Amino acid sequence: MATGTHTVVVPVDVQAVWDYVSDLEKWATTVPAYKEHKIINDKQSIWTFEGSVKGIKKTIQAQVDVTEWNEPSNIKFELKGLSDNFTGSGHFTAEDVNGETIMTCTVEVRAGGLSGAVLTPIIKWAVPKVASRLTESIARKIAVFS
Repeated sequence: MATGTHTVVVPVDVQAVWDYVSDLEKWATTVPAYKEHKIINDKQSIWTFEGSVKGIKKTIQAQVDVTEWNEPSNIKFELKGLSDNFTGSGHFTAEDVNGETIMTCTVEVRAGGLSGAVLTPIIKWAVPKVASRLTESIARKIAVFS
């Protein structure tokens, strides 16, 4: 299993952070390696990522199911690979501290099946970077739009 967690202080109140992160359309394109997404319903979407690792180009599709929406401080989700055998989960938390918000993003991914041995080193390398870049990108966008 690979885990990535990143925390950032956003110079706005927690409600402004919630208003941004609770609208998937606002931040979907900030996910590293993002190619496209399709909203199935208010709790389910299909995401497509495209990237290259060590010269090998790969397209990955994942189903993202939101399992909790707790305004204004917590969103939890589960991941299921549609193109590759992996599962995962993650969450965003937002905590108000003196008018600013401490926002944390955590993502966990587990590779399974026969391809797990090949995917695990890539996932262990990529997941922490994805969590960091996503959190930083969302924080920058919130600061601009607020």
